[in-house]
Amino acid sequence: MPDPNTLSPNTPDTPGPLPVADVAALGERVLAEVGTAVVGMRDALQVALATILAGGHVLFEDVPGLGKTLAARSLATALGLDFARLQCTPDLLPADITGSSVFDPATRTFEFRPGPVFTGLFLADEINRTAPKTQSALLEAMAERQVSIEGTSRPLPNPFHVLATSNPVEYEGTYPLPEAQLDRFMVRLAIGYPDTTQEAEVLTRRLARRQEAAPVRKVVDPTTVLAMQAGTEAVPIDPDVVRYCVDLTAATRGHHALEVGASPRGSQNLVLLARAIAVLDGRDYVLPEDVKRVAVPVLAHRITLTPTAWASATRPETIVTDLLHTVPTPTTVPTR
Repeated sequence: MPDPNTLSPNTPDTPGPLPVADVAALGERVLAEVGTAVVGMRDALQVALATILAGGHVLFEDVPGLGKTLAARSLATALGLDFARLQCTPDLLPADITGSSVFDPATRTFEFRPGPVFTGLFLADEINRTAPKTQSALLEAMAERQVSIEGTSRPLPNPFHVLATSNPVEYEGTYPLPEAQLDRFMVRLAIGYPDTTQEAEVLTRRLARRQEAAPVRKVVDPTTVLAMQAGTEAVPIDPDVVRYCVDLTAATRGHHALEVGASPRGSQNLVLLARAIAVLDGRDYVLPEDVKRVAVPVLAHRITLTPTAWASATRPETIVTDLLHTVPTPTTVPTR
């Protein structure tokens, strides 16, 4: 684990951007390696990888037993990132995430001991099982890549990303994530049950390897991840696509079934993730179809239903999907 007392926010040194073709090729190798341990989930894993390339954080919200933790661990290993997992419980304290100072009798001084958040990829498992005060301990880390402890700001490793899991079907002993923290997640993903063929493949692989652990090889390292992120950032976006993202987000603010629409952070994340998806597809330009592909995971968790819509079992995902059919799509986006 890196020493948080000496770590620079730019460690490792920020490399130059990789060409789009190289980013796409490395992304495909990462997904293929993760696929040796995780059956299915191809679309969700590609969006999760694109989120990392776009500099964001991922919330997996689905029922237990679908392999969310395995997917997070496998992705971290393939990307060469240090990985830390914290099982969230009601008695968890903020210091259990960020770390704290401990008195050393030998030197009669306080020594800072970093928490699990000082890592490359931090998995907060069942984040809705811990209290809001502890959940909010991640807010500064997710937004600014640093934590403030006892009046001192300590930078986190670079790259740093949070993957959290949440159980949406069990409410006893759980705490809904505050809207401010939900908004910090670039995407919220649902994996869904595998089909029968995929489920049989899960069992077959488990029997074949004769152990619970599913080994994954390292494909890239943190410096290469930063270069992939820089390569993604270097891709320009047509103004018509930017305006389309703004129009989609703005449409949520006036929808009759919504009490609160998505904020400008939603439109920004929509642009950034659509670009990352385009890069993983090997393109140095962004299409409206890229925006449509990621609109639901980016926007659905940022909107609040009216009481009437909630009582009628309306789903936020349905509203975003409907807006994709009503908001005009640009038709003159240039390609290269």
